[in-house]
Amino acid sequence: MDIESLRTYCLTLPGATEAIRWEHHLNFYIGGKMFCISTLDADGRVSFRVPDEDYDEMSSRPYTVPSAYLARSKWVMVGAFDDLSDQEWQFYLRQSYGIIRSRLPKKVQAGLPVWEGYIIRPGYNALVAPELIQN
Repeated sequence: MDIESLRTYCLTLPGATEAIRWEHHLNFYIGGKMFCISTLDADGRVSFRVPDEDYDEMSSRPYTVPSAYLARSKWVMVGAFDDLSDQEWQFYLRQSYGIIRSRLPKKVQAGLPVWEGYIIRPGYNALVAPELIQN
């Protein structure tokens, strides 16, 4: 994964938009709410939302830390693009998107493009693709 792959993937999620904020951060939004932040440098530090019940485990992994300013909202930061496989990146980005999307006001959700083929992962509050659920 690199910044272009991250951008391409995030923008495939229905209704996702992007904006550059704080001079060197590429942010992705759904319904006006952020679901991913990436630095524009080669290191590729990326932050995203994780389910409440996964936060402690995710933030204690060797390649992740609580995200500055967003840790209270259960965001983690991955230090480099190479720290996760492409499949893991897609899973976590889709999961973050699903969490943020599911918490938007119903009126905002109703105005978003349909997001078909996704289900709630057992034990989680985020929408994820069925093929990523491991039994």
